[in-house]
Amino acid sequence: MSSAPTTTAEYWDKYRPHRGDDPQQRPAAEHFDWTGLPGSGPGAEILGTPKTALDLGPAEGENAAFLARTGVEVTAVDFSPVQTERACGFWSDLPNLEFVCADALDFLDQDVRLWDVIYSTWGAVWFTDPDELFPRIARRLTPGGIFAFSHREPLVGQYGAQEMGGKWLEGRESELTVLRWQHTPEQWTDLLKRHGFTDIQAEVIPTPDGTLGTLLVTAKAA
Repeated sequence: MSSAPTTTAEYWDKYRPHRGDDPQQRPAAEHFDWTGLPGSGPGAEILGTPKTALDLGPAEGENAAFLARTGVEVTAVDFSPVQTERACGFWSDLPNLEFVCADALDFLDQDVRLWDVIYSTWGAVWFTDPDELFPRIARRLTPGGIFAFSHREPLVGQYGAQEMGGKWLEGRESELTVLRWQHTPEQWTDLLKRHGFTDIQAEVIPTPDGTLGTLLVTAKAA
């Protein structure tokens, strides 16, 4: 039995492990997916026509690869060494796609580049305190640049920082707490306004079967 993780990075190292003896096949990356359900909701068109993009929490890198194939210069930042190594192996043939293993806050503090788009699909924005993250994102966007992110629709009343469960958190040997920050569309709108973003749109994209949908948020830098 695998040991329980003791750091948040180790938690994501163990997320969606490869199973079986055959080499893992890379994702097709034929669509830009905000929802986790291919063909559900909008795609990359809501990002406009950027020349550069920063992906926060790319996991296996499908969305980053999709953008890179369209000619966008993409940097994708994930603080799981396992996820980063896997993504690098999948997409080594794309010269305009760079994967960086780093914490999102540290990366935004240390890398002084500006991006036309910063986005996160069920990624780092969901798992980082927005009062820490949003000011850093605002500083790294070009004027009028787009910030977009998605996460699972929260259950009623489960807003703000919520403890995350999961099989890798079970067991007495692990005292790790993983938090995710989730809000209603109105709450995200207020948070983004507070940090200087404009043209904010926030909506829930429903699922075909009526289960929890995806909350999708877009905004622009001043």
